[in-house]
Amino acid sequence: MTAKQILDSFSETLMQDERILSPQERELLTSLLQNSRTVSGSDSQTQSAVTAAIARSVGETVAQRAFALLGGSIVEQIIARSGIPAGSDETTLAATVQLRAPQPPNPVPPAPGPKAPQPPNPVPPAPGPKAPQPPNTVPQPLKAPQPPNALHPQPGLRPLSVPVQQGGQQSRLDAGGSVGVLDSVEIDSGEMDSPEVARTKCVVLDEFLAPQELDELVSYTLQHEEQFQCSEVISPNGEPGMIAFDHRRSRVLMDLGKHEAIVLDRIRGVLPRVLDQLGIEEFPVAHTEAQITASGDGDFFRAHSDDSDEMIASRRITFVYFFHREPRQFEGGELLLHASHGEGDRHVSTGSYQIIVPRQNQIVFFPCSLLHEITAVECPSRAFADSRFTLNGWLHK
Repeated sequence: MTAKQILDSFSETLMQDERILSPQERELLTSLLQNSRTVSGSDSQTQSAVTAAIARSVGETVAQRAFALLGGSIVEQIIARSGIPAGSDETTLAATVQLRAPQPPNPVPPAPGPKAPQPPNPVPPAPGPKAPQPPNTVPQPLKAPQPPNALHPQPGLRPLSVPVQQGGQQSRLDAGGSVGVLDSVEIDSGEMDSPEVARTKCVVLDEFLAPQELDELVSYTLQHEEQFQCSEVISPNGEPGMIAFDHRRSRVLMDLGKHEAIVLDRIRGVLPRVLDQLGIEEFPVAHTEAQITASGDGDFFRAHSDDSDEMIASRRITFVYFFHREPRQFEGGELLLHASHGEGDRHVSTGSYQIIVPRQNQIVFFPCSLLHEITAVECPSRAFADSRFTLNGWLHK
């Protein structure tokens, strides 16, 4: 075998070991490489430099993990041959090795000065800046919804719905490559033993757009401030175009320029995996809706579902992509995904919900039938540029 064949075989073996490189980390590397090529375009020199930087970082991380596992294996064999009783602290050494997360493609400066000799199984050095990580999906403590985000509409009214977009660009989504890190989130409680209770489930992906695409989207949004209009809902009697500041307060932009195609292209790549994670069979996407929503100081959206009216009943999947100007100048604006049960022709929360905190360059997918709301935004500057922004929309069957 040639040296290259030996290295390729060794690399393949390491990639198959999830202790060395987890499936989520492989997804993240795929996303980084795809995004770097998208940004660099036909500039082969830039592509090569970025690929080399990623390769160095991956090589260092894999080497550290492989050495740690190798050292642990050696120590275990020495312990086994020496007759040290099982269950002692030494026998758990390999299990407690701290593995370092993959680092971003930044040159790692050499450690100053020579190091003292290390034991056979050294503890890895403290990690530097961390690469983008999957979102923290541990459910936060349940709490009662706060005003002005009441869970129930006024007596005699059902929850208002988002109007269907008129004249929007239609796009068909086909299967494609995967982008980002998939992380399915599900809330459960004793109340959910009943089949009538709708469970909350979503899929969250980090680092959804390439950095340049994100920057351009922010710039486009800020340049089109004058084109934003007050958000509308469907009235209780089914009439679209109603403005109800007691139910929804925000502003929307329907013309997304090239950014609609960019985001839908990313969605096309991950849709099969998203549907699989949500437990939904793949379906032909008849058309899509997309808009940019700006939520300023005091803006909110009370509890609602996105397919609760006949004119929008064909909606199947809701997507919400978070972005904002750096540094972030707002608080609040969390997306609450409620567990709910039917009460007549409306959904009512059981009191359990998942909290999704807006994070830069993150997208969330969930079924349109899921009861959800947006908590009030706090933006002290009240400047449009400091708003909470989302590029959100719906996939129709």
